[in-house]
Amino acid sequence: MKSRIRRRIRWGRWILGLLVVVVATFAFAISHDAPCPAVPESANGGDMQAIQYRCYGPPSVLALERVPKPALEDDMLLVKVASSSVNPLDWHYMRGEPYIMRMGVGIGAPKDPRMGVDFSGTVEAVGKAVRRFKVGDAVFGGASGAFAEYLRVRETGGVAMKPANVTYEQAAAVPIAAITALQALRDQGQLIAGQKVLVNGASGGVGTYAVQLAKAIGAHVTGVCSTRNVAMVASLGADRVYDYTNVDFVAKGDRYDLIIDTVGNRDLRDLQKVLEPGGTAVIVGGSKGDP
Repeated sequence: MKSRIRRRIRWGRWILGLLVVVVATFAFAISHDAPCPAVPESANGGDMQAIQYRCYGPPSVLALERVPKPALEDDMLLVKVASSSVNPLDWHYMRGEPYIMRMGVGIGAPKDPRMGVDFSGTVEAVGKAVRRFKVGDAVFGGASGAFAEYLRVRETGGVAMKPANVTYEQAAAVPIAAITALQALRDQGQLIAGQKVLVNGASGGVGTYAVQLAKAIGAHVTGVCSTRNVAMVASLGADRVYDYTNVDFVAKGDRYDLIIDTVGNRDLRDLQKVLEPGGTAVIVGGSKGDP
């Protein structure tokens, strides 16, 4: 009996040791940054300019290259980019962080050198199966390769007609931040009129849209931001604004049906303290270096 127990302990230790080795090997592989390769000659023989990257790292890994225009498929649009905007999402792609995203983006180095997502512009060409758009249409949306003179996007993908009363610059600042806020409020938070919502980080990209969309849904909105942004968040429609340097929203003790946390600087137990029974906390962002 004792010998059987000892064998099980030895097997358990062996399996645990193997797991540690596997996890350590995986962690090393996924966090490894391959050296930046030389730009291939073919990348400088194209007919448009684009910001590209071929390794992970600081902004110095970005390069302006000449590349071919994207080839269209039947259900795609070719868009001449008028404006594009920069998001934290682009920073994550450039750095390859958090490392788990490299499982899809590329281990060691990015598989796709294109950069940028948010765009606005005019339709330059359409595939033969496209019905909703025509050449000359003003559009905006989200697609890979927005930091370029031209990009392609599927008709059923992240593209819509640009409202006439919105500039190209304004339209290019909408897609990622606004859609993220809408998903957090409507899809994940299930927010309905009359409920109370707190937006932590109300002056950021996602936060500013979250305040406005929550008000449009009919919620009572509390925003949390820094001193210099209190007036701006109030102007967006927030019913109440807390300056986090002076007010701890957890210590205040008010309760909310929904918390949208775009900062990730509070413990989940803190958020739970100020949630109504059955309330929801949606985490959109996290503190730097905090998995």
